[in-house]
Amino acid sequence: MKNTATFDRSVEDVGNILNLEHFNFTVPDQELASLFYVSGLGFTRDPYMDFATFNMWVNVGEQQFHLPKSDAQVFRGHVALIIPDHDGLKRRLEFVTRFMEGTKYSWESIGSHIQVKCPWGNTFRVYSPGGDHPYPMDLGIPYGEMVVAPGTTEGIARFYDEVFSTPANVVDDDDGKRAVVRMGYNQSFIFRESDEEIPEYDGHHIAIYVSNFSGPHRKLKESGKISEESDQHQYRFQSITDPATGTVVAELEHEVRSLHHPMKRRVLVNRNSAQTFGNYRAGRDMFIPT
Repeated sequence: MKNTATFDRSVEDVGNILNLEHFNFTVPDQELASLFYVSGLGFTRDPYMDFATFNMWVNVGEQQFHLPKSDAQVFRGHVALIIPDHDGLKRRLEFVTRFMEGTKYSWESIGSHIQVKCPWGNTFRVYSPGGDHPYPMDLGIPYGEMVVAPGTTEGIARFYDEVFSTPANVVDDDDGKRAVVRMGYNQSFIFRESDEEIPEYDGHHIAIYVSNFSGPHRKLKESGKISEESDQHQYRFQSITDPATGTVVAELEHEVRSLHHPMKRRVLVNRNSAQTFGNYRAGRDMFIPT
């Protein structure tokens, strides 16, 4: 019998950007950062990369936060997180509250997510696995959403489509106007237009892996947009420019890595945050996706 089923095959497409690997925010206090990201959110300090007290890498599923010690950087928008067991998360967030006096730390349940602010004002929206979102992961960073000026999202979408050959489209509905950039099969980056005053860019960055490493580099170099030639496997750029006009439409440093980058093959260690000294059970130390 002939199979007459039809499918929208385009939803399976993965562009040149294969994943969003980490967010980098500088923090002035490593102890406070550890209390927030490790004790509060339940993430795992990377056990293999030791930076003493001047930096820490924190594992979140297959993604990370990099937190070098310096003046606080604040992302202009919010970062989404997927964390299982929200009851356990709430207990941890309540526990660390005592250490956060005098900071911008806060948390509250809002509909389908928990909204959390770090001690320096970075905003996170925490969802459950399989919840009201299209991101298939059990623990991780599914997207970042950054606010941008009105009238910029078409140019932002063109930039990622033409320079990075990755799917990007503009959505304009009851939830506002935004450019959605696909990053691999289970992540995205969202640029949302806002009429509110947007803080000046302070240098925070994201890291992405790409399959075609030289093509975007060539286009960025031709337009004078490479901000750092890091090494053989990595470069950086900061300005997002509309290819149609040459106008800079947003600022966000991207650390662009090739698939030959030595970090690409790292398997990140994630602990089971429900395991404590008081309820310890052998064999339950590691986070295991369900």
